[in-house]
Amino acid sequence: MTGSDDREELEAWIDRYLDAAIANEPGRLPVTDDVRFTENGQRLRIGEGLWRSLCGVGSYRLVVTDVPAGVITMIGTVREHSDEHEDGLPTTIALRLAIENDRVDEIEQMVLRRDAETAEAIEELGEPREAFYTSVPQPMTRGELITTANTYFSALQRRGPDVTCPVTEDCHRIENGEPTTNVPVPEGETAPDPEEATTYSYHWTTRQQLASGLTKFVTRIRDRRFVSVDRERGLVFAFGFFDHAAGETRTFETADGRTVTTGPEQPWTWYIAEIFKVEDGKLSEIEAIMREVPYGMTSGWSNRVEGISDEPRNVTGVPES
Repeated sequence: MTGSDDREELEAWIDRYLDAAIANEPGRLPVTDDVRFTENGQRLRIGEGLWRSLCGVGSYRLVVTDVPAGVITMIGTVREHSDEHEDGLPTTIALRLAIENDRVDEIEQMVLRRDAETAEAIEELGEPREAFYTSVPQPMTRGELITTANTYFSALQRRGPDVTCPVTEDCHRIENGEPTTNVPVPEGETAPDPEEATTYSYHWTTRQQLASGLTKFVTRIRDRRFVSVDRERGLVFAFGFFDHAAGETRTFETADGRTVTTGPEQPWTWYIAEIFKVEDGKLSEIEAIMREVPYGMTSGWSNRVEGISDEPRNVTGVPES
């Protein structure tokens, strides 16, 4: 376990980074000689990309603090310069900072640009759910947490044998600020029947969605990079890509043996940042942001083989045991 001073010191790097970027003064940010910076998968020089347009922070910030790895990650909101928005255009960001000897060694950010609706929806959540900041009674190992989170990706995608993903009955998922599980059914209506539906429903629980097999139009979830782990709180932060190959892959068998056709009609890739809460070996909370990117794109942090693989990668540099 880590001390609160270590946690707070690492989390303070987020503001140090954003303050330097808002001022667009790279010299204010202490970095290593070989610091590496990417935005939306592209290698940039510090001072480019969001550094040119950032004008303020937003009101939402969900962090995963990995003290042993010296890594701080977050999903949150910021503001970008806009002639049409006096206080800046609401923008969503996923950020990873790797700290080495009190200097920033790696910067990775995913920006959902020109998508104020998503940032506004995230800010309407108010604050991150309390469970994300609550310690778990019996911390799992780093490897156990990553393995559990990875079963979610494997259960969603179209692949060989079905994969069991352990989730609590009330496991809830929010994507781009909107609930995509457990959505109340409007008065006078009924939720789709999983035995008859041809696509999964936001009215279903996470367990029902996974059990239905109706997510198999996701042909591959790849470049699964588990970049930070908070054992004390049972949190895992991952980046990855959801490929939808379209064509004949849109037709598949559901878990109960029915043949359905669903999913995007053209090839499609989601670039995702996802945070999992794991309690007693089960997923209990999921929060993600995502944006469409060129089909087959990789992260800028993986070689070609890693970028097309659906195997999980612990990139924290800390042993899993």
